[in-house]
Amino acid sequence: MSSSSANDPLPELSVVVPLLNEANNLELLYQRLSTVLEQEEVTFELIFVDDGSNDNSLAVIRQLRDQDPRIRYVSLSRNFGHEAASSCGLHRSRGKAVVLMDADLQDPPEVIPQMLTLWRQGNLVVNARRRSRLGETWFKKATSHLFYRIINLVSEVHILPDVGDFRLVDRTLIEVFKAMPEHNRFLRGMFSWIGFPQITIDFDRQERRSGYTKYNTLKLTLLSLEALSGFSIFPLRLCASLGLIIVMGCILATLAVVAHRLFFGLDLPGYTLLTAGTFLLGGTQLVFLGIIGEYVGKIYKQVQQRPLYVIKEEEKSG
Repeated sequence: MSSSSANDPLPELSVVVPLLNEANNLELLYQRLSTVLEQEEVTFELIFVDDGSNDNSLAVIRQLRDQDPRIRYVSLSRNFGHEAASSCGLHRSRGKAVVLMDADLQDPPEVIPQMLTLWRQGNLVVNARRRSRLGETWFKKATSHLFYRIINLVSEVHILPDVGDFRLVDRTLIEVFKAMPEHNRFLRGMFSWIGFPQITIDFDRQERRSGYTKYNTLKLTLLSLEALSGFSIFPLRLCASLGLIIVMGCILATLAVVAHRLFFGLDLPGYTLLTAGTFLLGGTQLVFLGIIGEYVGKIYKQVQQRPLYVIKEEEKSG
C-alpha cells in the first residue's frame, strides 16, 4: 500500500480523469494508475468526473471507491462536454501537481513518472506530445495537423502542435486556471495563455482499448471553432478587410462604367454583372454576419452567467 492516505489534506499529485461511457476501461485504468503511482511512492488522489454517462460507469467508480479511499468522484447531471468535465476535476483537485488524462487508455499512465521527474526539476507544465497516434484514421490525423498550424497563424498565443489534454500542471497554474471565468473553453489554449516554464515530452498514443471515441467529426469541428474564436479575433479582422476590398472593388467598377459611358459613349446594360454582384454581396454579408454571430453568441453565453456544470453526486476523500 502506498504511503498516501485518505486523510492527507494535500496529496502530492492529483490525477483528473473526465469520462463518458467508459465502464469497460475503468478497472484496468485504475490498476495501471495505482501500480505506477505506488511504485513512485507519491501521495495521490484519483478524481473521476462522470460527464453524464448512460452506461454503468458510475457504478464501477463507486465500486473502486469502496476499495480505495484515494478515489474521489463527481457525477454531473448531464453531459456538459469534455472541457467542462475536465474543468470540474481541475477545480476540485488538491494536489501540488495535477495530471489530466482521458479514461480510454490512449494516454498511458506509464508516462506519468517521467512527468513527475521533470516537474520536480522545476518545470511547472509538462506537456505530452503525441509522437504517433495508433488506431486513428489518416483523415483525423491530417485535420488535426492542419488545425494546429492554422490556429497558430491567427492565435494571440502559441498552442503547442500535436499536444492534447494529457499533461502535468503545477498548483500555481491550477490556481490561475480556477480564476478564469470564461464559459466557452479550450483547455489547451487556456494553459498556453497562462504561460510559465513548460517542457514537452513525446509519447506513443495507444489505440483505444474499448468503446468508441466521443469526439466525432462534428464535435471536433465545433471544438476547432471554439478554439479559433476563443483565442483570436482574426476572423473579425478578416471580415473587415474583405469588406473593405469588396467596397473598393465596387467603387472602381462604378468609376469604370461611368468613364466608359461619358468618354466612349458605350452602352453597358450590365444586367448579368449587376445580378451576380448583388448575390455576391448578399452572400458575403451573410458569411460576415455568421462570423460576427459566433462572437456575439459567446458574449451571450458569458453574460448569462450560468454555471459551467451541474453536479448530481460527489464523493470526497476523508
